[in-house]
Amino acid sequence: MKRFINLFKLIIELIETKVDPIRYAKRKGVKLGSNVKFYGCKPGMFSTEPWLITIGNNVYITSNCRFITHDGGTLILRKEVPDLELTAPIRIGNDVYIGIGTTILPGTSIGNRCIVGACSCVKGTFPDNSVIAGVPARVIKTVDEYLEGAKEKSLHLGHLKGKEKEKELKKFFNITHI
Repeated sequence: MKRFINLFKLIIELIETKVDPIRYAKRKGVKLGSNVKFYGCKPGMFSTEPWLITIGNNVYITSNCRFITHDGGTLILRKEVPDLELTAPIRIGNDVYIGIGTTILPGTSIGNRCIVGACSCVKGTFPDNSVIAGVPARVIKTVDEYLEGAKEKSLHLGHLKGKEKEKELKKFFNITHI
């Protein structure tokens, strides 16, 4: 019976993460600012202490991101130090983009106006206006530097949505076979 109840709870969480990820995160205890967007929320993405996670305003979190609030490595050492525990909050500032597959580790603080590159493993404190990437993640440039490069390379289609954007991208890249 317990397995059936756990399976039912997992199904409900799967549905909730797809239908209303904001509600799911808040129900778990994550502190969310306004205009937070999830592009692929999944059960378990907020670790076992989601109430230690604070996410600011205007934050974009892409698919397969994880917020880990504890260090599980302590489990094998508890026979030597029974009360060993490494758990710490995670803070994400305002105007932050978190790339696909990023893992954010305990005690991490990401400042305002930051971009986190895809598949980064983020641990530590990162200042405002930083582009952060890598394993382990480090500051690779400022957002201002990123913006200058992006303006030079821009396709100037960011204002378009849906089918209109798709049509223009296909035209730009000369895609006719689809």
